[in-house]
Amino acid sequence: MSQKPNKKDDVITLVDDDGNETLFNILFTFDSEDFGHSYILIYPADAAADEEVDIQAYIFDPDDGDNGELKLIESDDEWDMVEQVLNTFLADDGGMQ
Repeated sequence: MSQKPNKKDDVITLVDDDGNETLFNILFTFDSEDFGHSYILIYPADAAADEEVDIQAYIFDPDDGDNGELKLIESDDEWDMVEQVLNTFLADDGGMQ
């Protein structure tokens, strides 16, 4: 999956292997020293405010600019860490509102 720039910093466009483009809002990004990666958590831009959303997480390189590749998280330990960070974010933020 690749990302394309958008005029808003909090929105990215993901382009799949077939060239289909989908807009996503960036929930937040963070770095992990333990795993040596940066992560981006996103959700569909067309989701209604009161709708439950599917949050997706990817590894990304913030130095790649707007056309960088997003990489899948493959390690169970890495997924556990991302879920802990997300749960902490949602608890601190009171959810996505």
